[in-house]
Amino acid sequence: MSSGAHVIGAGMIAFGRHPESSYSGLAVPAVLTALAHAGITPGEVGAMWTGHAFGGMLTGQRIAKEVGISGVPVVNVDNACSGGATALHEAQRAIRDGHCDIALVVGVDKLTQFGGGTLPLVAEDWEVQQGMVMPAMYAMRARRYLHDRGATVEDLAQVTVKARSHAARNPFAQYRKAVTTEEVLASRMIADPLTMLQCCPTGDGAAAVVVVSDEVLRRLGVPAMTVRASVIHSGTFEVGYRDMLRPEITYDSARDAYEAAGIGPGDLDMIELHDAFSVAELVYYEALGLCEAGEGVKMLRNGETTYGGSVVVNPSGGLLCKGHPVGASGVAQVVEAFWQLTGTAGDRQIDNPRLAMTHVTGGGISGLDHGACAIHIFERTGR
Repeated sequence: MSSGAHVIGAGMIAFGRHPESSYSGLAVPAVLTALAHAGITPGEVGAMWTGHAFGGMLTGQRIAKEVGISGVPVVNVDNACSGGATALHEAQRAIRDGHCDIALVVGVDKLTQFGGGTLPLVAEDWEVQQGMVMPAMYAMRARRYLHDRGATVEDLAQVTVKARSHAARNPFAQYRKAVTTEEVLASRMIADPLTMLQCCPTGDGAAAVVVVSDEVLRRLGVPAMTVRASVIHSGTFEVGYRDMLRPEITYDSARDAYEAAGIGPGDLDMIELHDAFSVAELVYYEALGLCEAGEGVKMLRNGETTYGGSVVVNPSGGLLCKGHPVGASGVAQVVEAFWQLTGTAGDRQIDNPRLAMTHVTGGGISGLDHGACAIHIFERTGR
């Protein structure tokens, strides 16, 4: 018998630099918070999925052991930046298919273990062999955006200014200090035209959510959000030229998510999207259907993607400011959506939101836009 899937508990730690913490040390506080908020004991968890990219073998089992979860399936998920969101995709599917009634989803990563610099990519990839790293790829995308969309470097910087203004109200964000356009542009150049404050920081973090069936939700009667759509796509391989302003993996995932949820982009109240670099947010406005091609800068300039606009994008501060500990990011986006839809987001609370989207892409592979894209759409339940 099929069931709906509902998020009833969420927790995360403040993202930042935690060099002395182990993976389980990062994750356990987030897990305990999520379980306590849901009113679920560790012994009631029927299965667990853990998203990470750099945690090594049996990361999920090491976390489960520390919180008293044992004897149930524990699955580790590596899907680059989409790992945590992919873990949620699998958990909600298990709930819907009746394999378990209560699932725990964890996202965790510790990037300080690399000592700084860009994240290591797979050496066998021929673009990586030519020196391709994520800042370089997004810098090329930014150059193309400036050329084709009539945008300015000030527009790119304004994405960070908006993100910082949101993050200033988020105690879990890595960067919370407000900045000006001039400060963003004056920060150290990383990959022209992207300066340091237009690139997501290196850091550590963990987030967790509890997902339950219809029956458990009825029994507990707690505030929740329902999974209306859960979509994952891998990239389509293309030889030669790729349109860097049309990320097909996000276009395709968004199309399928809207269809599954029975809504359109204009129905969304908030979006947590993958803004690892400032230009990404503007590109994804188009890819997620918020505007027509070329209209993203207008949306930003008119304040349509902040509080008081048509849809609040990255109320958490996004990857740019909340931080981007890879495997944790997709779950942290869901935590923010849960807090917003249940009215518990504190000083950054959106006014009466009903529908939220989370969007995360992952992995740099030659010939592909990205290796994976996960999109979820959630609806407020019981408010």
